[in-house]
Amino acid sequence: MNSYKNKLEQTWRWYGPDDTVSLQDIKQAGATGIVSALHHIPHGEIWTVEEIQKRKKQIEDAGLTWSVIESVPVHEAIKTRGKDAEIYMSNYKASLKNLSACGLKTVCYNFMPVLDWTRTKLDFELNNGAKALYFEWASVAYFDIYLLKRKDAEKDYSDAVLQQVKKIKDTITIQESNTLKDIILMGVPGESSTTLESLQQSIETYQSIGHKGLRQNLIYFLKSIADVCKEEAIKMTIHPDDPPYPILGLPRIVSNKEDLEYIINEVKDDFNGICFCTGSLGAGAHNNIPQIFEAIKQRVYFIHLRNVKKDKSGNFYEADHLDGDVNMYEVMKAIVKENNNRSIPIPFRPDHGHQILDDLKKTSHPGYSAIGRLKGLAELRGLELGIMGQ
Repeated sequence: MNSYKNKLEQTWRWYGPDDTVSLQDIKQAGATGIVSALHHIPHGEIWTVEEIQKRKKQIEDAGLTWSVIESVPVHEAIKTRGKDAEIYMSNYKASLKNLSACGLKTVCYNFMPVLDWTRTKLDFELNNGAKALYFEWASVAYFDIYLLKRKDAEKDYSDAVLQQVKKIKDTITIQESNTLKDIILMGVPGESSTTLESLQQSIETYQSIGHKGLRQNLIYFLKSIADVCKEEAIKMTIHPDDPPYPILGLPRIVSNKEDLEYIINEVKDDFNGICFCTGSLGAGAHNNIPQIFEAIKQRVYFIHLRNVKKDKSGNFYEADHLDGDVNMYEVMKAIVKENNNRSIPIPFRPDHGHQILDDLKKTSHPGYSAIGRLKGLAELRGLELGIMGQ
């Protein structure tokens, strides 16, 4: 094996011109590819060639390559097969064609109902003073029962969690309660957040759809875009649920090995791929990450490398990239082996990062500070090269 012949493509998520982390910062961090999206375009509207080329030129003028689209959002009407679903499906296919016309062929997306990733604290302080993203069941339950006021929500939580909720209710301030609400309802940076009212309405809709119905709607989506993807040589990569289990009465269908195998087996065309996110899958105690990769590796077209540490209650915080419950050495070893069998390197990015050093004094999108991700990228590159050199 030639150890340095086929390294993974090192990419970095950039939220566009308003991102406090600049393209120059990204070049200095060592990434060569950019993962970006047109967040200013409302969900469901067509991405025009003009807008795509404008973003692409900004990236290329900085000496970088736009490698992966993350994400072209799937409109809620498609996820629910609701009114105007076919209109939004037509728009989605038009956006894919326009991306292809601009030479962009890898698209990441998710099929999580209403909410994107969910956390309860954005500045969880670690022993060394760094700050991380955190998910706590008791805070979710408090939000669910007392702020969202979902009917029979208490039935979804253990007695131990409900005891913690009582303590939160007795001690939480109005400001803390509002902050928790804003965090859970937070949308993707650069996009609008969800409201309590719209979330309540969506929960009612998804109750009638359920796990089975949402699965069917995903397959409907994939089959609807299949011809365009095959004609344009586009690779679609679905991102796992984050966290990988139902929350707030909403179903999840991309949470484990069975889910991922179902998706690639129901639509067997090569365009239908997986974004392998070790952090999202790793937040579930039910998931064996190296085993999942082995089962689906032939359809992995994009990789997010991130680590988490869980407690016995299922709460978790985002750990250093090489120090968490995910055995990143075993994961990287499997990825390097698979990548060596490919003619085109798999793009990966260091997913999220701690606020450390000067980033503690700066404002950045949650999880997307510069120095924390630089550290993660450096560690992951070193791990990859060490394994390749064996």
